[in-house]
Amino acid sequence: MQLLMNSPFIEALEQHDLRSVRKVAKSDLHNHSMMGGRLRSLEKFYGKKLEPFRNGRRGVHGINEWLGNVYRPVFEKPGAFKAAVDAAFIQAKSDGVTLLEMSMDAFMGRLFNIQPLEVVSTFTESHRTIAPEIDFRPELGISRSLPVRTILSLIEPYLDLNFFRSVDLYDIEDAQPLENFREIYRLAKKTGFRCKAHAGEFGNADSVRETVEVLELDEVQHGIGAAGSPEVMKWLVQNRIRLNVCPASNIALKRARSYKTHPLRILFDHGVNVTVNTDDVMLFNAGNSEQFLRLYKSGLFSAEELDQIRGNGLRDPKIS
Repeated sequence: MQLLMNSPFIEALEQHDLRSVRKVAKSDLHNHSMMGGRLRSLEKFYGKKLEPFRNGRRGVHGINEWLGNVYRPVFEKPGAFKAAVDAAFIQAKSDGVTLLEMSMDAFMGRLFNIQPLEVVSTFTESHRTIAPEIDFRPELGISRSLPVRTILSLIEPYLDLNFFRSVDLYDIEDAQPLENFREIYRLAKKTGFRCKAHAGEFGNADSVRETVEVLELDEVQHGIGAAGSPEVMKWLVQNRIRLNVCPASNIALKRARSYKTHPLRILFDHGVNVTVNTDDVMLFNAGNSEQFLRLYKSGLFSAEELDQIRGNGLRDPKIS
């Protein structure tokens, strides 16, 4: 990719100007919609303060506890689903996101008695009224912790609506064998979905390659475990597998110690196609612009290299 040496993005980073960084087009390809907005947006809707997520050492387990104890009560108030979706679009727009691949957990509808048509209409209306300029590509999310038959029953009504563009598998990485999800991913491929899954967020390099191979993935969410193996990184490059990395999430969940030592550097140096993404702004309180600026201030990347990473997210990873 040819870089513009004096691009507004490079200049904004060099001047440590967060406001200007936010004005430059960028992607967010790893975003969980229900936690894609700022916590203060949901507090305003809910009418009271919410306990922020505290950095712990339990990884996804800690997130699940926060969701059950702090966030779930918000959804007892009518209109909470729309408020959360609105907050995610407001955040993306304010951060200069022009390409948004944002997931909706297939279990959310059943959990809060929201029908698939209402889910789709809510996303469609929020997109239209808040950020129609964003290229929004909705993603259907599924949890590794659910039985496969349950997942199939959850996603089938959404497949008929011709709304979602990709699928993502997340939650505890070793909840059950990958082979259990083959049927789901074959159905997703047949439907025309791009196939993603969380891998290497806490697992090692071999787990990243195995997940790609077993589920025939197009992209990996996180994937930072791959930095432990030159062979796996070479394989990812050869197979044009993009890793949608979330530095703030990795640091908060104790998978990386700091921006200065984040494995994104190793992946980049080995030629892996990497992007920077938010994961859960509500939890980690960092949009992509903050992350780009922190990566620059830490000295991990030059402004030109970060401009290249920014560009990675705005083009098709299969086109060289």
